[in-house]
Amino acid sequence: MGHSVSPAIHHAAYDALGMSHNYEAVDCPDEESVRKQVARIRSGEIAGANVTVPHKILALSLADEATEGASNTGAANVLTRVGDQVVAHNTDISGLADELRSGTKNPRAAWVLGNGGAALAAVVACRQAGASDVYLSARSFVGDPAHWPKMERFRQLGAIPVGWSDAATPGGIPELAPSLGLIVQATSAGMKGASDGAPLVKQIPWESLGRDTFIYDLVYNPPQTPLLTAAQERGLPRSHGLGMLVGQAAHAFKIWLGQEPDRDAMRQAADRGIFGATPASTPERGPS
Repeated sequence: MGHSVSPAIHHAAYDALGMSHNYEAVDCPDEESVRKQVARIRSGEIAGANVTVPHKILALSLADEATEGASNTGAANVLTRVGDQVVAHNTDISGLADELRSGTKNPRAAWVLGNGGAALAAVVACRQAGASDVYLSARSFVGDPAHWPKMERFRQLGAIPVGWSDAATPGGIPELAPSLGLIVQATSAGMKGASDGAPLVKQIPWESLGRDTFIYDLVYNPPQTPLLTAAQERGLPRSHGLGMLVGQAAHAFKIWLGQEPDRDAMRQAADRGIFGATPASTPERGPS
């Protein structure tokens, strides 16, 4: 938690509006420490909290009420106090949906890569952004579909599973590729300290994609992943995930305080906190 840029992002928003509020990172190493923070919200000692992995599922279970997004994904990244109740939200969804809308005006179908909590949020966000169909693939989607993990929850959200090996077989993603307006990478591939992401790039049927297919990588550190490099080489609109981080924070800010924050100030704080300055390469969006 000591490396979190969330305090800087929120304090930038407070400063822009002349507020004296405080946002601090709190390390919660176990379930009991999370319960204590939720109790602080319920008592009114603090107004709310952001929740990060691995406590998003626990946070939802400790809340008294939950929004549709939090319930559907089974995870909460925002808690707030309403009366004497703790309400769970998932602003990862709205933060990503904002990004996807700004990147494409014609999402058509979408393809989400991954099957974790981020992928659940991505499926819902693609729907909110206007995608008519949302396909889902993950490295664990091999062999008998009956044994693919978490399929029931993804199907409840309207996702259409496509086997990982299908990327090289007729009737799989290559056949669907021309209809894709969005591809969302929702795994840790390419993230600093994780796998380099090169194998994932090979799964993409690049030559079959439309020229306006928007490639969105939830990874933002580093800002240029192998996936985004491949998209750039092909002239496709693309973006890393820092905008989603800022977007979810902006939606949380409004939930807690009832005001729209200065997103530019929040983004600048995020850039400084992660990269030390504004990155030289700016995400290239689709047509406006």
